[in-house]
Amino acid sequence: MTGLIDWDAAFENGAHIPGGADYPARWQARAAEYRDTVRTRLDVPYGDGARERFDLFLPDGTPKGLAVFVHGGYWKAFDKSTWSHLAHGAVARGWAMAMPSYTLAPDATLAVMTAQIARAIVAAQAEVPGPVRLAGHSAGGHLVARMLCADMPNVAGQAVSISGLHDLRPLLRTKMNGILRLTPDMAQAESPALQVPRPGTHLTAWVGGHERPEFLRQSALMREAWPGTRLVVDGDFHHFNVIAALEDPDSSLTEAILQDAP
Repeated sequence: MTGLIDWDAAFENGAHIPGGADYPARWQARAAEYRDTVRTRLDVPYGDGARERFDLFLPDGTPKGLAVFVHGGYWKAFDKSTWSHLAHGAVARGWAMAMPSYTLAPDATLAVMTAQIARAIVAAQAEVPGPVRLAGHSAGGHLVARMLCADMPNVAGQAVSISGLHDLRPLLRTKMNGILRLTPDMAQAESPALQVPRPGTHLTAWVGGHERPEFLRQSALMREAWPGTRLVVDGDFHHFNVIAALEDPDSSLTEAILQDAP
């Protein structure tokens, strides 16, 4: 007997978004344009691996602090160069923003990626002193939520997981797990919703109101799993355009990332 839920369809975004296939090219073009307009330090190493690099976007003057944005792509696609334009909101408000790449599946497990992001944050902190704010989209939302788990080093105290993945067990039933290579034990260990948050941390789970039901569930789950989590269901945005607000220094999403935790 086969399962009643089509988990491949549950996690499929592009096919359910009008013009979904056109978004990556637009992101890449916008990112390249932005890099030409802002102070940068590109490809700063945080390890020896080919993808263990981050780009740093800098405001005029001394930064107020460090924001870190971790990209998505189901842990198997994209790199930092696709998302540079999403630094604009934070940089315009006087913050530096670091955007790390990390080793993708199948060349790395999610545990390796989690450790890489922790090292990237520490390396970026060495470049920009002051408060640290984390944000990540989709798989990146998973990775920044992992930074707040009790089993991780204390690299930051607050994060915004945008359309994040927090319960990885359903991915065991997807075709993409042929690339991710998750086992039940790995899915348990790497699911923020199944872990304990480090005391004093604060998570915001932010999700577009027109996202796939599974992504709405994944965000709502964190409010239940981690008391004190703030859940924001953002209007009629979908998985690919909910992050556009990061370009706007006055958006509610930018404010949620940079503000002090309540």
